[in-house]
Amino acid sequence: MSLRPLFVTQVYEASLAAGPGFADFNAALADACRMLAAEDQAGRMWCREHGYRGYTSYGSLTDLPHRLPEFAELKRHLDRHAVAYARALNFDLARKPRLDSLWVNILKPGGGHSGHIHPHAFLSGTVYVEVPDGASALKLEDPRLPMMMARPAVHADAPEAEKPFVYLAPQAGTVLMWESWLRHEVPPNAAKRERISVSFNYA
Repeated sequence: MSLRPLFVTQVYEASLAAGPGFADFNAALADACRMLAAEDQAGRMWCREHGYRGYTSYGSLTDLPHRLPEFAELKRHLDRHAVAYARALNFDLARKPRLDSLWVNILKPGGGHSGHIHPHAFLSGTVYVEVPDGASALKLEDPRLPMMMARPAVHADAPEAEKPFVYLAPQAGTVLMWESWLRHEVPPNAAKRERISVSFNYA
């Protein structure tokens, strides 16, 4: 008897922390994120209107790589990772993946982000800037879940690939990427400090 793993969902994980000058770059990126949170009045208004506990530039700023050098450097890193991920997925592309959007997320204690997907993109992800102790993991949902009907629950010690939900706990510098149709969420931030990340889409 043998089992054949079919229709596998591949999640990409890498780290910027191994590169030279990471600590300085990450500190500058954190400062840039906080500066936006302080100065982006339209973004703060968007957060109030949508009940976002913290700050995100998602609804206000669409040109971060052109606006600040820290995000331009981050884009160069992410472009390389997006190419590597697309190759690993055996995508037949006419051109390299193109960064479509990039936005800052600063979650205060208790803040989270409910389950969602990213339409109009094919690769999405997040790079983590500050992840204090107790900060939220990334929760990924098995895309087959709505169709499982009478499928029994799995054992608590089942392999990660068999679980209906997987929680990935990043560190500063972690890059996580997934196909944009994969439903994911950020549970409430249980840390006592802000959790800072930058999310992105490639189209």
